[in-house]
Amino acid sequence: MTRILVTNDDGVHSDGIHALAAALAPLGEVTIVAPHIEASAIGHALTLRRPLRMENLRDRVYEVDGTPTDCVNIAVTQLYTPSSAPDLIVSGINKGWNLGDDVTYSGTVAGALEGSLLGIPSIAVSLSRTRGKYDFGPAAAAAATIASMTLRGGIITPRTFLNINVPTGKPKGFRLTFQAKRNHVTIVDPRTDPRGQPYYWIEEGENDWEPHDRSDYQAVRNGYVSVTPLQADMTDHEALAKLESLEIENTPADSSVPR
Repeated sequence: MTRILVTNDDGVHSDGIHALAAALAPLGEVTIVAPHIEASAIGHALTLRRPLRMENLRDRVYEVDGTPTDCVNIAVTQLYTPSSAPDLIVSGINKGWNLGDDVTYSGTVAGALEGSLLGIPSIAVSLSRTRGKYDFGPAAAAAATIASMTLRGGIITPRTFLNINVPTGKPKGFRLTFQAKRNHVTIVDPRTDPRGQPYYWIEEGENDWEPHDRSDYQAVRNGYVSVTPLQADMTDHEALAKLESLEIENTPADSSVPR
């Protein structure tokens, strides 16, 4: 039996995670382990300074009072065994895209990232934000299509995972993409509480996306499902080559700084 673990950062009661689980059910045995409340924009946080609890809400649906990364680790170690680990981890469906640089903030993406670090093929799924009621159907169907391909093997290399973003409405198809780049302007709203003490709200920043035909942002703007392979390795190999030309490795660590 194929084993599929599903998590998210919108919380175990989000409609998106249950639409995703239902779409994946024909592919294998699906287990949901997700935060007990919303944990959006929490990134790859791991809870180390307090105990965590997991509660079984109903058949194969569990909540954890922690982050998506916590959920993956607890699920893999407590609900599975080394000989029967999940064959696939899918994180989502997130309410709102996780495109470009925003993947570094995303708890949804972090759930898939943690799966990849544990050696398990993983996918993150996000849907365009809307003011009305969310239709998770197209995103769930797209996720199931990519999940089916992944389970057949060969689509995801070790320590890599797929980041899927889905536009509103019926997608035109799939596009293989890379992360978009943007010029981000942070917006922080300073306020004063009734006792005269300052506090702050970090608002959603203003974005100016750099145009590129093959970026994840451009794909979803054009009505396509964006599929981007991501990895934990953040090494800048081009910068490494430049640094090697400076012969840093041949420089004594206690040498004086050139002036």
